[in-house]
Order: sequence, then structure tokens, then C-alpha cells
Amino acid sequence: MMSCNDVYWMHEALKEGRKALPLCAPNPAVGCVLVRDGKEISRGHTQRPGGNHAEIEAIEAALKAQRPVRGATAYVTLEPCSHQGRTPACAKRLIAEGIGRVVYAVKDPNPLVCGKGDAMLREAGIAVLSGVCEDEAREAHAGFFSHMMRRRPWVRLKTAASLDGRTALENGVSQWITGSAAREDAHRYRALSQGILTGIGTILADNPQLNVRLTGEFINPTKYIIDPRAQTPIASAVLGGAKTVLFVSSAAPKDSVAALKQAGAEILTMPTDQSGHFDLKRILETIDGRGVNDLLLETGARLSGAFLQAGLVDELLVYMAPALIGPGMPFANMDTKTRMDQVDRWRFVSVTPIGDDVRLILKKKTEHEG
Repeated sequence: MMSCNDVYWMHEALKEGRKALPLCAPNPAVGCVLVRDGKEISRGHTQRPGGNHAEIEAIEAALKAQRPVRGATAYVTLEPCSHQGRTPACAKRLIAEGIGRVVYAVKDPNPLVCGKGDAMLREAGIAVLSGVCEDEAREAHAGFFSHMMRRRPWVRLKTAASLDGRTALENGVSQWITGSAAREDAHRYRALSQGILTGIGTILADNPQLNVRLTGEFINPTKYIIDPRAQTPIASAVLGGAKTVLFVSSAAPKDSVAALKQAGAEILTMPTDQSGHFDLKRILETIDGRGVNDLLLETGARLSGAFLQAGLVDELLVYMAPALIGPGMPFANMDTKTRMDQVDRWRFVSVTPIGDDVRLILKKKTEHEG
């Protein structure tokens, strides 16, 4: 049976898991806390790929501090793994160390693991409790769950807009709608993503770098550009730094494709429909197959609207400035609605002041939420 103490320590494990970001991807950012008699023994979080999982880190930290772990309770944000991959099975190590009880938040969606770690622990006589803070854990591991269950990344659409929903003036000028604090915060979300996707319209209009400009340790995400006709200029800032991948059509000029390859871009030729448009779901599946669990969209109105109308956006990240622009560029081009029951409804997850601006995080409203 779950107790208030179980909830408290699982929250601590979730907090520890956040320390794994952004370097643990594509592995989930798991946290583990070892507790005996209501007191913490040690804690740990997922290391870089190939490094220790959270449970092993916590055990090693305890042993290093000469604190025995036999009989302790392990609080873990994801079901302990039972298979040998690049790292040993965590469930086996928990058994070997004599852990007395394991409390975990959510079953691992990986078919190699789902339920098997739980079963292995129970067969060894360890008391197991699951489902503690499950919703929070699913949210913390959203990208990993999306990869395992949908074979596409968790898609976060980011925009900066005025109070009246404009992302640029009518003449296209957009620098800067929001202040420096909001822009710095947006770079943290770039660092939390393994990929950033934009369209050729944004490349031609803004010449963005699409990199992370923060202090500290992070990995610059791969940049993906939807560019059917291979129009990205060779001198574009986006071609510098981390890998840049262009989605082009078979109709793209061969000399342009060759020049972009020479400039260091990777070219992926994708099929188009009769209108010359890519299948966006197929693009997401392709990106997912390249180790991207969390994808940040930094797209213009047309592409943002296309992803939204296709139902392929999981989260909105909106930086709203206390400004009214009037005529200008919209956040997203979408089909005209004639009835209110046709309107896409979202729910606020958080509303946070960032400098003079506000950061809004929203997720799609489910049917049962009305």
C-alpha cells in the first residue's frame, strides 16, 4: 500500500532524475533514491549513454560512502530494467545487493523490459510497489514514452508572440518581440531537445543558427530543415556547428543538393504528395529513428499550422510579450473554423513569468477533459 512517505521519496527521485538532463538522451532521465528507516542513504540519476543507470549510481554512491544498502527501499521513477544492454540489468543488481523493497513510478514502455523487471524483483522475494506518482513520471519521461509507444518524438512547438498572437510585424520584422530572459529560457528548451526542426521559410527569412547559447554542459541538437527544393543558401548560419539534415524532394535541383552536401549538410530525399508536400508523420518517424525523443519545432506560420492541423504537436511552448502589434504575422496558419466545437482546445500546464514576459506551457486537451 502506498504511503505519504512513498510519495515524498518518489518526488525526490523525480527531482534527482531531472539532473540527468540534457546529457542522458536518448535514455530516459531516471532518478533513484535509496532509503532506510525514513532516512536517505544515497541517490543517483541516469548518466550519459553507456554509463550507469540511476539505480546503479545510487548503489555505487552508497557503497562509496560505506553505507550498507541491504534491506533498504529503492525509489525509482521508471521500472528497473531486466535486460543486459550497454549496461548491466538494474533489477539483477538490486537483487544482488539485497534491496528489501522497490517502489517505482511507472512501467517501462520498452517491450524488452515492460513488466519483466517487476516480475524478476518479485520472484527474488523483493516487495514491489508500482504506480506511485505515475502521472508525474509519465510527464518526466514523455519523450521516451513517445518513442517507445508511437515511434515518433514528443513534439514541442515553440513560439514568441504578442498579446494579440503576432510573431512578427507586417513587414516581417520579429527581433525582438520578447526580452532577453525569455530568449535565454528558450535556449534551455533547445538544450533539452535532441533535434530542432524548422522550414526553409524560416531559414530564408531569419538565417537562424538554431544552436544552444548557454553556459554549462549540453549537447547541441541536430538541426532538421524541411526544404523540398534544396533552397538553403550555402552561407546559411544553420550549416555551422551541429549536424544539419535537410529533407528534400526528388525534384530538388541536383547541383543544389550536391553543393549542400559539400557544405556539410546531410540530405534525406523524401516522397511528396501531388501538391509537393511531405508526409509530416513520416518525417517525424524518420527523426525518431535517429535517436530523437524530444523534438523542438521552431517553425513559421505555415509549417506550424500544418503540424497542428495534422495533430502532430504534443506541447505548446509560448513566450508571450506584453505588447500589441496589430496587423502582423500570425502564430499559425490554420483552416477557418465556422463553429466553436471545431476549435482545438488546449489546457494550461504552467504559466510562469520570465523577465517582463510570460512563458505558457500547454498540452492538448483530451476528450474526457471536454
